[in-house]
Amino acid sequence: MPRLAGSSFRLLERLFLRPGRRISPVLALTLARLANAPGQASIALGGVLASFSLMVAMGIMVASFRVSVDDWIRHILPADLYVRTAAAGSSGFLGSAEQEAIRRVAGGGAVQFLRTRPVSLAADRPDVVLIARDIDATDPGKLLYLVGESQPVPPGARPAWVSEAMLDLYGVRVGQPLTVPLGGKPTPFLVAGVWRDYANQTGSIVVRLSDYRAVTGAREVTDAAIHAENDAALARIERELRRLPFGPALQLARPGEIRAASLQIFDRSFAVTYLLEAIAIVIGLSGVAATFSAQTLARAREFGMLRHVGVTRGQVLGILACEGGLLTSLGVACGFALGLVISLILVFVVNPQSFHWTMSLHLPRGLLGTVAAILVGASVATALVSGRYALSGGPVRAVREDW
Repeated sequence: MPRLAGSSFRLLERLFLRPGRRISPVLALTLARLANAPGQASIALGGVLASFSLMVAMGIMVASFRVSVDDWIRHILPADLYVRTAAAGSSGFLGSAEQEAIRRVAGGGAVQFLRTRPVSLAADRPDVVLIARDIDATDPGKLLYLVGESQPVPPGARPAWVSEAMLDLYGVRVGQPLTVPLGGKPTPFLVAGVWRDYANQTGSIVVRLSDYRAVTGAREVTDAAIHAENDAALARIERELRRLPFGPALQLARPGEIRAASLQIFDRSFAVTYLLEAIAIVIGLSGVAATFSAQTLARAREFGMLRHVGVTRGQVLGILACEGGLLTSLGVACGFALGLVISLILVFVVNPQSFHWTMSLHLPRGLLGTVAAILVGASVATALVSGRYALSGGPVRAVREDW
């Protein structure tokens, strides 16, 4: 950082202090000192670099994950109302009679049913989640958040779409066969694509509900997705579903409610990262405050000399403010560059290796800009406060030891 600071401020000095160009004495003195004494700022620059780069890396990683989860939820929940049994899983089902009752309540709205169940692909690994739903093999991206290209489904083949975790944990590849134990026997499927699934870290497989029923003969489902014509129709459907004989055993949720609950869980899970970011900023501010306070007090005689040659008290404070702002701005810029590199490693390397899913990169510009402004503002304020104390003794008293 001292080398970078010296090179940067020498370049600025050459740009601003060219012959024939008028420049403020405050800026000229500031650039002259920063260009020729960069080592004195190494502690402040190091603190800003370390704290801000950590904050940038963690902020980008968490924001990228949160935005990706939000986009994923919006994509996979296209219906207006979702219904499931209160005891969903391996014990709560909607039989044929219940499904027909839900269709009647929905009226003209489309109803899609879904069945989830665990299946074991390897004895030494956790079960994966099998999801059987009404899905169009010619347009699976309408319901699934697909990653990469899809494989055309040959006539007569049973397509399956696997989550990203299946690629890492089981070595599954698009276009290859996949054997799934269903109906008491191994059933072959063709892997037609890969989809992003943030709900099942151990892996998931999506198959067509018609294929599942043909293999197992089971007609029961665990969930239903209902499309309504408008808000009034949606409210009517909710009321009539609760009035059904099995209505008390149903859980009803709109996509907005599911999204809000999911993001609330996400924020609660990553609350510790926000605490770490706050701690990093406090550390950076502490380093800046300590460095500028010590240097300003040590330069009391320098300020006294400047006062003797005609520099006003306000100009000295301006020099300190410019030094604090320029040094911290340099540290913030370097911290952003370093934090961005670290975040790329976290988002595109560490996260897929650790959790077996991918995400898109998102920069929280508002958060990063706000924190950067706070750091720069705090540095300027610290320099001004320290400068006022250093200048409180008067110019004669400040240089009396030189006589």
